[in-house]
Amino acid sequence: MSTPYPFTAVVGQDDLRLALLLNAVSPAVGGVLVRGEKGTAKSTAVRALSALLPEVDVVVGCRFSCAPGAPDPVCPDGPHETGPGSSRPARVVELPVGASEDRLVGALDIERALAEGVKAFEPGLLADANRGVLYVDEVNLLHDHLVDLLLDAAAMGSSYVEREGVSVRHAARFLLVGTMNPEEGELRPQLLDRFGLTVEVAASREPDLRVEVVRRRLAYDDDPAAFAARWADEEDAVRARIVAARALLPEVRLGDAALRQIAATCAAFEVDGMRADIVMARTATTLAAWAGRTVVLAEDVRQAALLALPHRRRRNPFDAPGLDEEKLDDTLEEFGGGDDAPEDDPDPDGPGGGGQPPQDGPEGPQDGPVDAAEAPAQPEEPAQPEEGRGGRPAGSGEQSAVKAAEPFRTKMLSVPGLGEGAAGRRSRARTDHGRTTGSRRPQGALTKLHLAATVQAAAPHQRARGRSGPGLVVRRDDLRQATREGREGNLVLFVVDASGSMAARQRMSAVKGAVLSLLLDAYQRRDKVGLITFRGKDATVALPPTSSVDAAAVRLETLPTGGRTPLSAGLLKAHDVLRVERMRDPARRPLLVVVTDGRATGGPDPVALGTRAARLHAADGTASVVVDCESGPVRLGLAGALAGELGGTAVTLDELRADSIAGLVRDVQGASGAHRRVA
Repeated sequence: MSTPYPFTAVVGQDDLRLALLLNAVSPAVGGVLVRGEKGTAKSTAVRALSALLPEVDVVVGCRFSCAPGAPDPVCPDGPHETGPGSSRPARVVELPVGASEDRLVGALDIERALAEGVKAFEPGLLADANRGVLYVDEVNLLHDHLVDLLLDAAAMGSSYVEREGVSVRHAARFLLVGTMNPEEGELRPQLLDRFGLTVEVAASREPDLRVEVVRRRLAYDDDPAAFAARWADEEDAVRARIVAARALLPEVRLGDAALRQIAATCAAFEVDGMRADIVMARTATTLAAWAGRTVVLAEDVRQAALLALPHRRRRNPFDAPGLDEEKLDDTLEEFGGGDDAPEDDPDPDGPGGGGQPPQDGPEGPQDGPVDAAEAPAQPEEPAQPEEGRGGRPAGSGEQSAVKAAEPFRTKMLSVPGLGEGAAGRRSRARTDHGRTTGSRRPQGALTKLHLAATVQAAAPHQRARGRSGPGLVVRRDDLRQATREGREGNLVLFVVDASGSMAARQRMSAVKGAVLSLLLDAYQRRDKVGLITFRGKDATVALPPTSSVDAAAVRLETLPTGGRTPLSAGLLKAHDVLRVERMRDPARRPLLVVVTDGRATGGPDPVALGTRAARLHAADGTASVVVDCESGPVRLGLAGALAGELGGTAVTLDELRADSIAGLVRDVQGASGAHRRVA
């Protein structure tokens, strides 16, 4: 077994280490979500925590870690007799992003259940994590059906496995710890609220700290055992402090003044529900115990707010989490300070100072270099006016970025046919979850039994198999897997016209508002998104396909306009991007959204070039929709003609609204479909 990196050797990252240690002292705090860029010791710190956790007493031989003094009365390995058990180290169980449902919750042997009436159950990761830590790296990339199972287990403290009337229940009380890189997408609000605390981490920009990070990492890689031995005393000290804080925690007093501050702070930041108040109270109490005090002070309430509220305050999906610390201080001051510490109380700072963990240095091992965010396209030289596709002169000169109009709820645009991509909420697809549409012979392990089809397959053979009793004689060849239909997430690639013909400020504001609305829709439907802009002489990939929808929103907000309209360049760039994405993820179907007025200028015969580029997408069968941005009393219908060449759909800005009187939403046609306007 490899030697883990010592927790106390992690350099800096005070908030991260404090949040983890508070959960080690009091699991009732509710876990922690660690957000930050790659290479900031998120995973290293979480894995290192396991060495500091106190041992757990368990019933000997129980696969579900029942406590000897109070075993679970419905434990699948029970019933257990009360009595002395055995001690083992606390577990930190890792849930891989690509884990199956059976790996998470466990699996029932359906064949034995039907043929023998035996509940043969193989425990999953939730059983392993009971009374321990469940760690999910890249938790924001976890499939929705696994998120649903985690939410159920976290809410009820137990896990249920049910299949065709056969069910097993076991305890699943665990400390949930997740890490994520916000650049790869945000987390569902329901799961976000299940994390008691959240911390933001970033690599230090101080050269001395970065040097220390590299020095310690190299020393650990050269000789892990020797490096861990050098930090053994510090590890023992923190381990002893956790035990002492656990013993002191029941004696900590949370006074009325501190409770008023907690309630006032949660109300001031407009958090939903009462979970935030409860988590803040538990966190403030644990902070006092960690500092060696029996009274909660105002500083504990402030620190608890900074850890428990950023991910709970009401905000738009694309707003970065965080708290206005000036507003926080004003609220705490308005509602009075915390209770005064008694004169004979220990040093309020306690060992480690002010509730902070012992300062032993920066984050631990770096996973790799931190990539700089891709810069937006540089402004081009203003272009000269030129005749556009519709006979009007194209806009000239660059205009500064305008603010997007207020977003709105859009109609759902979907890809036709039946896909097999990643689970999501947009287009129809064959999935592991959803409504049952049929059955087939299982390929590999049986996961979803189609009971009626199985009985129908077994029924004709009962006499030949010598059936004599009431039970059905079932063999493996009779088993049928249920086929299900649900929804998938797609790759929504936006191609946005930023040329001079779109540059009227009021018009561009409406266009940005429409694209922002579509991005919000993509966020809710768990899509990947990409953003291409075209203006001047060329097209630019402003954002390669990513799950970070908020990154696309940021690029859109700073988008300048002006110059000619190289429509063909935008469509050809989109064709290249989609070709690469098909090789990377062939199961994820694309939806091309072109936002333009349909004009094309620049170069010889720009209209013909645009037509040929559009036909490339039609030949590939790419589902597409053109958002027609043409305005004014006289409209040339150029965007509609472009949609016809793409083999897709045209929709005006007004028709894009979900509350539009235009009528019902229709699926976007593929290349084989005739052009039509959503009406």
